[in-house]
Amino acid sequence: MTRTPLLRARPSAALVSRSWRTVVGVALVATASAAWATNYPITPQQRSTAQQVAQAGVPLSELSPNAPDSYTVKRGDTLWDISSKFLLRPWRWPELWGMNLDEIRNPHLIYPGQILFLETKDGRARLRVGRPVGEPSGTIKLSPRVRSDALDGAIASVPLHLIEPFLNEAVIFNTNELESAPRIVATQEGRVLLTRGDTAYVRGELEQKRDWRMFRNPKPLLDPTTKEVLGYEAAYVGTAAYVRAGETGKNGEVIPASFRVESVRQEAGVGDRLSPTPPREFISYVPHAPSGEVDGRIASIYGEGLTAGQNQIVTLNKGSRDGMERGHVLALWRYGENAVDTTNEGKKVPIKLPDERHGLLFVFRVFDRMSYALILNVQEPVRVGDRFTQP
Repeated sequence: MTRTPLLRARPSAALVSRSWRTVVGVALVATASAAWATNYPITPQQRSTAQQVAQAGVPLSELSPNAPDSYTVKRGDTLWDISSKFLLRPWRWPELWGMNLDEIRNPHLIYPGQILFLETKDGRARLRVGRPVGEPSGTIKLSPRVRSDALDGAIASVPLHLIEPFLNEAVIFNTNELESAPRIVATQEGRVLLTRGDTAYVRGELEQKRDWRMFRNPKPLLDPTTKEVLGYEAAYVGTAAYVRAGETGKNGEVIPASFRVESVRQEAGVGDRLSPTPPREFISYVPHAPSGEVDGRIASIYGEGLTAGQNQIVTLNKGSRDGMERGHVLALWRYGENAVDTTNEGKKVPIKLPDERHGLLFVFRVFDRMSYALILNVQEPVRVGDRFTQP
C-alpha cells in the first residue's frame, strides 16, 4: 500500500474536490501502527450492514437526544466516546458512518483536530468530516499544519491502555498444558525470589527461542451453570530470555538451562512454569453487536477480586466455538432477587424479581471456549454468575 509522506514543512492551502467528501469509509478503528491499520477484521454481519446502509445512515430515532451538530476530535478520544455522543447505541457505528465497502480495508483514520458534523436528511442521519466555515460548498481546504506524529496518532475504538497489558499476560489454556511445561528448578545464588536481571535455571522440553513468559499456579475455570472445566488460567509472573542450553555433565549430572529474568509482574521463584511468548498481535477492535442471540455467564473476575467494576476485566463462559468475536459489545444483567409477595390476603407467595440490565461489556480476546471482556460501564459490582446477552 502506498502512503502519502508526512508533511515536513508548512504547505500552501490545497483545495480538494467534492469527490473527496463522498468517500464514506470514515470507519473509526483502534490503531497502534500503520502496519496493522489496513488489516482489521470485518465480520460478515458488519459487511452486510455496510452494504445495506452505506448511503442511508441511521434513523433519527437512534440519535442521542443531546447529539451535537458538530464535534472536534480531541486527543484521547475513542470511537466509543464519539459514537456515544451521537448514538443511543454506540455499537451501531457502521450505520452512522455509512461504511463504504470499497474502503473497508483501507479506512480513513480520524485524528485529533478533525471536525465531524452530523448531517440529517429524509429522517436519517450521517456523520461526515466537516467543512471549514467560509469554504465554497464544493471544496474542502486541508489544514496547513505539520503533523509530527506518525499514523499511530489516529484515535482508537476503546481505551487501548486498559486492554494492552492483558493481550499477552491474560491467557486461557484449553488444557492444563503448563503442568508439563518447562519449569524453574533453581535460582541464582539460591535466592527465594527472582527479579529483573536475575538468573533462573530451567528444566524441561525447551525450544531455543529467546522470549518466554513465566506463569504460576494454573487454576481451572468452571462454567458457573454446568460446573464444567472450560479452560485453565495461570497467574502471569513476567518474561525471561533464553541464555544457555542445558547439558549433561561429565559424570552424568543434569545441568539445567539458564534464563535471564527480563521483566516481572510479580517476583518469580522455583516451580514457576515457562511458555514461549507468541508473536505480538496487532489487532484493530471494531465494536459491534453479535449477529445472533447470546446468553452467557461471567465465569471469573480477573485477578483476586470477588467483584469487578468499570474498566476491569472479566472472563466469559463463551468463546469462538459459541460465535464470540473480538469487538462484540454485550449487555450485562443484574440477577433478579428472590422475594415474597405478602399482599395476597396474608398468603406469602414466593416470587423472583426480573433481571435488570445495568452495564456493557467489550470482548477483546477470544479463546476456544472462553473470552476476556472489558467492563465499559456498570451500575453495580459485577459478580461471578452474572448474566450477559446481546445488547
